[in-house]
Amino acid sequence: MDYSFIANIALGIALSACCGFRVFIPMLAGALAGHFGVFNLPADMQWLSGWPSIICFGTAAVAEVLAYYVPFIDNILDTIATPLSVAAGTVLATSILPLAHQEPLLRWGAGFIAGGASAGVIQLGTGLLRLFSSKATVGTGNVVVSTTENAAAIGGSVLSFFIPVIVAVVVLVLIVWIVNKGGRMIFR
Repeated sequence: MDYSFIANIALGIALSACCGFRVFIPMLAGALAGHFGVFNLPADMQWLSGWPSIICFGTAAVAEVLAYYVPFIDNILDTIATPLSVAAGTVLATSILPLAHQEPLLRWGAGFIAGGASAGVIQLGTGLLRLFSSKATVGTGNVVVSTTENAAAIGGSVLSFFIPVIVAVVVLVLIVWIVNKGGRMIFR
């Protein structure tokens, strides 16, 4: 099996999962990587690497990062970010996974399972963490949570291009941990 095949799968999962920390930072990273030829986008996903997308994702990323530092708004954003992170993760995974010549249903299904699900689980985990932080610290600890999420989104997005397999493994371990801990918290 070809290493680039495995690396592309790992990149798709890792970068998509970062959408669970911040929706638009990984989208911006993917758009820039596509624009500068770090990976080849399928013909139907070329829009992702265009300047309009880069400008939109860049603007949205800055607004999202800043908005998460505003008390109460951060909790509202978690509600909105959950479906957006699943959609963004699906788009990124579909554009990166090495399935460009496959049937669209297979490509988008794989993108949803690999990318959308991983982004959604990470987003739900960070949402639960923020909810716990809001309850325990009356919102004052949310700045630490937001800063950590920003660092994870930026660091994870950048590292996904350099060490995709390692980042994908870390993400999968984090997903298993979130499902395990989150399930315990919800069903108590």
